[in-house]
Amino acid sequence: MARGKLRIYLGAAPGVGKTYAMLSEAHRRVERGTDCVVAFVEHHARPRTEVMLHGLEQIPRKELAYRETTFTEMDVDAVLARRPQVALVDELAHTNIPGSRNDKRWQDVEELLEAGIDVISTVNIQHLESLGDVVESITGVRQKETLPDEVVRRADQVELVDMSPEALRRRMAHGNIYKPDKVDAALSNYFRPGNLTALRELALLWVADRVDEYLTEYRSEHHVSAIWGSRERIVVGLTGGPEGRTLIRRAARLAEKGAGGEVLAVYIARSDGLSSASPKELAVQRTLVEDLGGTFHHVVGDDIPAALLDFARGVNATQIVLGVSRRKSWQYVFGPGVGATVARESGPDLDVHLITHDEAGKGRGLPVARGARLGRARMIWGWLVGLGGPALLTLLLSTAALDVGLANDVLLFLTVTVAAALLGGLLPALASAAVGSLLLNWFFTPPVHTWTIADPKNIVAIAVFFGVAVSVASVVDLAARRTHQAARLRAESEILSFLAGSVLRGETSLDALLERVRETFAMESAALLERENDTAPWTCAGNVGRGPVVERPEDADVDVPVGDHMALALSGRVLPAEDRRVLAAFAAQAAVVLDRQRLQSEADQAKELAEGNRIRTALLAAVSHDLRTPLAGIKASVSSLRSDDVEWSEEDRAELLEAIEEGADRLDHLVGNLLDMSRLQTGTVAPLIREVDLDEVVPMALVGIPDHDSAVVLDVPETLPMVAVDKGLLERAVANVVENAVKYSRVGEPVAVSASALAERVEVRVVDRGPGVPDEAKDRIFEPFQRYGDAPRGAGVGLGLAVARGFAEAMGGTLTAEDTPGGGLTMVLTLPAARSHASVPAELPATARS
Repeated sequence: MARGKLRIYLGAAPGVGKTYAMLSEAHRRVERGTDCVVAFVEHHARPRTEVMLHGLEQIPRKELAYRETTFTEMDVDAVLARRPQVALVDELAHTNIPGSRNDKRWQDVEELLEAGIDVISTVNIQHLESLGDVVESITGVRQKETLPDEVVRRADQVELVDMSPEALRRRMAHGNIYKPDKVDAALSNYFRPGNLTALRELALLWVADRVDEYLTEYRSEHHVSAIWGSRERIVVGLTGGPEGRTLIRRAARLAEKGAGGEVLAVYIARSDGLSSASPKELAVQRTLVEDLGGTFHHVVGDDIPAALLDFARGVNATQIVLGVSRRKSWQYVFGPGVGATVARESGPDLDVHLITHDEAGKGRGLPVARGARLGRARMIWGWLVGLGGPALLTLLLSTAALDVGLANDVLLFLTVTVAAALLGGLLPALASAAVGSLLLNWFFTPPVHTWTIADPKNIVAIAVFFGVAVSVASVVDLAARRTHQAARLRAESEILSFLAGSVLRGETSLDALLERVRETFAMESAALLERENDTAPWTCAGNVGRGPVVERPEDADVDVPVGDHMALALSGRVLPAEDRRVLAAFAAQAAVVLDRQRLQSEADQAKELAEGNRIRTALLAAVSHDLRTPLAGIKASVSSLRSDDVEWSEEDRAELLEAIEEGADRLDHLVGNLLDMSRLQTGTVAPLIREVDLDEVVPMALVGIPDHDSAVVLDVPETLPMVAVDKGLLERAVANVVENAVKYSRVGEPVAVSASALAERVEVRVVDRGPGVPDEAKDRIFEPFQRYGDAPRGAGVGLGLAVARGFAEAMGGTLTAEDTPGGGLTMVLTLPAARSHASVPAELPATARS
């Protein structure tokens, strides 16, 4: 049966017109032919609302007596029996009168929804549980009637019924909400303009959050990548430097200016790492942004501006907050910087804020000191310097006619070679050394403009120049490679450490892990594919992200094999080969998580099967012996009575009939316990909790116990508080416990049954003077088909205590075993006491009910 749909009219305060709007919708549906009834609507003597009830079928309410007063509540059973298409239920947060079917009206509504009935209801924003403290600080009134936020969030449709504070106060003054004698008090207290404005803002913000959830789902389902500025979502770009705290706080202030603003801090680590990023500082900034209500994200990307813009567009951000560059002025020759690039490429849909801070302009060191790997731009500059530098130096020296000597010329050309090595690595430096050697020989070594070298010392000088240039280039290139390797290892260790931290924090689900992979490498989607053998088709074990699901590893932009028949497939962009090591760790972890989930599922299934087999085996043994024993006795007695060969006396006949009756009683008891145990095993026990007196239930539970008047001593004071239990289940539980105690108690020693109150609980203690049970066996005696000690086979199938504990736990209580002082066993049945003070509906405006 499909679950019914829930529609809620949400208001900021009483009197805004929620009930009127609900009744108007009911009239529209009735006109369209919908079977719509009024399950419970409170018009509060408001004429216009009362008129709207005309023409609608109303289910009669249930009358309940409480404290010498009669109240009316919704009759859930009558609504379920009528089974309309749509039911109107007013005041969703209402607390029912003690003795009702459920404590809260929203629980009644849940029953209607589970029965497939659509429900239209109303609620005020101040009744949401999470806003209780906020509403109390605004109005000075603590709401006693609340409901969980999740109940409203699960609604299929939430419609805000809005009204300005001025209009609402006019309605109040005209007597449309409360009676005239209460208007002045209401206007000067709860319905002050400031209170109503604040409550209205709460309602608007809450509905805006829900609309944002709908929008996110819609964008994901329809693969919308363009930014929709429906709300302020601010991305903060962090570098790991100390200025990050300033940026986070500034972004939080920007978010506060717009209703419902959200802050997302993102640290983009280049694939070769950033030497300036302090893990300790990043941890501090993560804590700061989470304390301010934002989220922290860790992303890997070689092109930092592009990665930052991709992330911002992926989360539908409207603003980006960056810090002013820490580079010195001369360092801008290496590029415009991240801030300027992001601002240039952000487009019209993203606002970029560059925030000044104390670290601005203090420098971040040379590019090589950062350990950055040699990218395309640096390689181009290296070749330009390596080939063009010697030519420009030659032109400068020749044009200026500077005669500084061959030794100084060699040093100048060596400087150009070192610069080429620093920028482009080994190959540009070698080219620079070769070109420089030829130019030195042609232009500066006598005789000039010839390849001949007159002085052998000059030959040595040029040779030394070439050797030193090659050596310096090799050392610089090796240092750059080692720095690059160390930086990559550091970046990998940060990612792996973050992955390990995610696992330690409990993020062990496959979807969470795949989402972490997708976000870390800025991919569109991530999927874990597997197949049974080399020829079988691929199947998707898990998939996250937007876009179609990848069906084969070959269709993905990046695929990492995991074993022979599993692969991690990523779509979005091609990653460098160096990233595969980190991806392999993610892939291996994904395979482990998948195996763990399946092993856990198989273990649960095996446990259920083993438990089922054990119960079936025990049940077979019980049926084969314990049930056959009373059947055999009954059959023997009946056969004897029907026999014509023997003339039975009246005493004999009475004895045989008594044996038949005892056997039938035993059969009834055994079958009853078997049925109760099956109900507990299948989870079909649904207790009907009511407030009852123990002194009424316990004596009734002893009626079926043989000779209970002499075998049981009862002490249940009448002054005990009432307990909130299912009367029938409690009676069965007490009967089973007492019967077990009587069975094992020593002959002549009566079983004592007493009750006492303890805080908010009530204890029922059943004390016997039998052999007792060792500590290691106290829990085992509550398992199904367990009989301790040398109990005879005819003593039962061992289900009494198991059923009693199951019933106790179903009612919110417990059943445990203790040693009896002086020998024996004491069973302690703990039950929840009924609430001494129930919440009674009030009519004062301060309760803010509508």
